[in-house]
Amino acid sequence: MSYKGDFIEFMAQSGVLTFGDFTTKSGRKTPYFVNTGNYRTGAQIAELGEYYAACYMEKITQPPDSLYGPAYKGIPLVVTAATALYYKYDVDIPFCFNRKEAKTHGEGGVFIGRTPQVGDKLVLMEDVITAGTALRETIDLLQDGIKIDALIIQVDRMERATGELSAVCQAELDFGIKVHSIVTVLDIIEHLHNREVDGKVYIDDNMRKKMEAYLKEYGA
Repeated sequence: MSYKGDFIEFMAQSGVLTFGDFTTKSGRKTPYFVNTGNYRTGAQIAELGEYYAACYMEKITQPPDSLYGPAYKGIPLVVTAATALYYKYDVDIPFCFNRKEAKTHGEGGVFIGRTPQVGDKLVLMEDVITAGTALRETIDLLQDGIKIDALIIQVDRMERATGELSAVCQAELDFGIKVHSIVTVLDIIEHLHNREVDGKVYIDDNMRKKMEAYLKEYGA
């Protein structure tokens, strides 16, 4: 699994990927949860950027005009991804993120970094995608003539959103944007099942059955 296995263990060690009994915002009872807000150190955010960069190098074949991080969670992601691309791969790509509220003094405007221009192609950096709300807000914020080529997220839960399609497939259908995930829930199950990480097994036979039952009920 190359960098994917390392990323899965990194999420677990960082307290981002957890297992137990949780309730999602939609009310579903889930045996695992991904909380990307639990990254909290400089070392963690630097390493996270390296995984975004690795996914970018594997999946993105045509360099974009800019990387873009939607406020707020996308801001540190796009900065650390751009930094990792430069230091690890000698790939120097402009980046941009937005303010939630337009600045009315000084230089003004809603964008920080390289302001997207008509004709630009962008690659977005986000943590996860659920109902596609943040993606719609980003599209509405950008001018006509600016194209979002792709979106990179951390984990594809591979479950239905509001309809029969997964959130990732629904986004691709609704917006025509290719969504790439660093890992999927199936990658997580495959890598962590009965594997010790720092002396701990996160997914034993019982947890695997719970996760597979959840996917059978809610998977797309």
